[in-house]
Formats: sequence, C-alpha cells, structure tokens
Amino acid sequence: MMRKFNTTTRMFLMALLMLMGSSWAGATVYNWSRYDLSFETPDNGFVTFNSPTRFEIQWEDMVMTIQLYSQDKGNEKKLLTENLQRKALGYNMYDLHNGKIKVKGFKKTYSIDGTMPDGSRAIIADLVSKHQNLIVEITVVYLYGNREIVEDMVKSFAENKSQQPNHERKRQKVQSKEKAREQEKKKQQEKQQNTPARKEKLYDA
Repeated sequence: MMRKFNTTTRMFLMALLMLMGSSWAGATVYNWSRYDLSFETPDNGFVTFNSPTRFEIQWEDMVMTIQLYSQDKGNEKKLLTENLQRKALGYNMYDLHNGKIKVKGFKKTYSIDGTMPDGSRAIIADLVSKHQNLIVEITVVYLYGNREIVEDMVKSFAENKSQQPNHERKRQKVQSKEKAREQEKKKQQEKQQNTPARKEKLYDA
C-alpha cells in the first residue's frame, strides 16, 4: 500500500513540474516558416484570420493579433513608441503606461499596457528583429487574471535563425507602419466618398 502511495505521489509531482514551465497546461507551437518565426499559445485557440503578414487567434477570454511590418528608417525608439501610443489611442485605451516586457533573441522590445473601453486589459508589443528587416507587432486583449499567460505568449516568440532561410520570404513585401497607416486612411476616405448620402425620413410635428 505504501509503495502504491509513493508511486502515485511521484507521478503527481512529475506532472506538476511539467506544468510549472508554463502558465497553461497545454500549448500549441506555431511556426511562421516564411519569416523563420515561432511562438506558443494555450491549446484550444480558434484561428480567425491567417494571411502572409497577419495572424489572429482567440479564446473565450483572450484575443491575440500578430501583424508584421518592415522597419522604418530613423530614430527607432521614437518611431515605435509614438506608433504604439497612436495605436493604443486608436483603440480608445486608457491608463496607458510603457510595458517592461523583454523578449530574448530580438534586438529590442517596445510595449505599452492599458485598459480597453469595455474594461478588459490590453498589451501591444513591437519586437524588433536582429536578423531581418522586420517588426513583429503583437496585440493581446485579455480579461483580468490572464496577465501571466499573456506575458508567456509574448516571451515565447523566437526567430529560428538556425534553420535554412525560407526563400519564399524574399518575394513577400512587408509594409512599414507608416505606409500601412496611409493606405488605411486612403481606404476610409474612398469609402466615405463612395457612400451615398443617407435619406432621412422627416416627420411632421
């Protein structure tokens, strides 16, 4: 009986040690081979968008979006911190403060934390590549209590520089943030111009 108890206890401790390496029990590893990128997320995520430069996945209490940009020329810190502020304000985030998260293997990490209008939390992080002209922008909106999981997801990003470069990547053009913003503004202006005037029905008093 004692031997059985010891075996059961040992199995429990081994399982506990396996879980301590991450904030979630099961993880899924994604490989973006075009850019030699990999990252981990909790299991059971539902992929809602997947294109050559954008990926989005969601759970019941969390949504993560990854957008790839080319690096803008100029003062890197100033450009990226201003872009993060602008993006956060575009989401109407408040209680903003600069994040302190760091991701190993990348040249630099810039991030901003805040609260969304519905009360959920959000983090936007820009990872600057050491090996390619690339910025990996990660936006995670999550419910209170998931902060540790969110940080683990962001810190899991890695460039698999030991792998052979994917030649298909050379044919994929990635926009800079400035160009992406200009294109979005142009689309909105064209949409407004092409939208017919609303016909409001007037009622007599």
